[in-house]
Amino acid sequence: MHAMQIERLLHSQGFGSRKECRALIRAGHVSVAGVPCSDPSADFDPGSSDGLPGLEFSVGDESWRYRAKAYLMLHKPTGYECSHKPTFHPSIFTLLPQQMLLRDVQCVGRLDQDTTGLMLLSDDGQFIHQWSSGKKRTPKVYEVVLKHAVGEEFAARLLAGVELHDEPAPIAAAACELTGETALRLTICEGKYHQVKRMIAAAGNRVEALHRSRVGGLPLDPALAPGEWRWLESADLERLADFG
Repeated sequence: MHAMQIERLLHSQGFGSRKECRALIRAGHVSVAGVPCSDPSADFDPGSSDGLPGLEFSVGDESWRYRAKAYLMLHKPTGYECSHKPTFHPSIFTLLPQQMLLRDVQCVGRLDQDTTGLMLLSDDGQFIHQWSSGKKRTPKVYEVVLKHAVGEEFAARLLAGVELHDEPAPIAAAACELTGETALRLTICEGKYHQVKRMIAAAGNRVEALHRSRVGGLPLDPALAPGEWRWLESADLERLADFG
């Protein structure tokens, strides 16, 4: 990748407008690879063009690595809306640092406010479209707590397909495994509106709690507590696509 002026580099990473980044640099708040930099026009090789970590720099006490695109994993807690303009609950974007908002990071699909688990976010429009499009039939795995106890016949009903309002044909689970008397692990590929809740209701039960544990071949990082996020690394992106 071509060299970038440090002012432009900081701006691309969400540290403010070009004017604000210029002021940060001139005020002595920026270091590159541990070396202070006070010249906004100084050129540096970002070291990455694909969203993976490149040049190391710091702004004040914050250490960062340059990433051409942002790919994130968030452990969504309950009681948050997947919207920049939430209606009744806080936005999940309040859980991210300001830099991500300035980069215009967006959700890859959505989870209901009362659903927890794996959320993907990015500022890469192609990535967002690829992984939110129903045409790709990306498997998504949910841990479901039910109101009433069920047996194998309930799982068989979901695997055979259930009728949903406004859908022309029955919708079937890609996989369904009972994990307790009132719990199951459900895999779907369509990503339709409130799909899991509607499928469970159509099969004669009710969802009491819902948690997404996997998207494609990528599981939620068990080290992430609810509300925490981390960057997706190259191995994560490979696992995400590995579900064939």
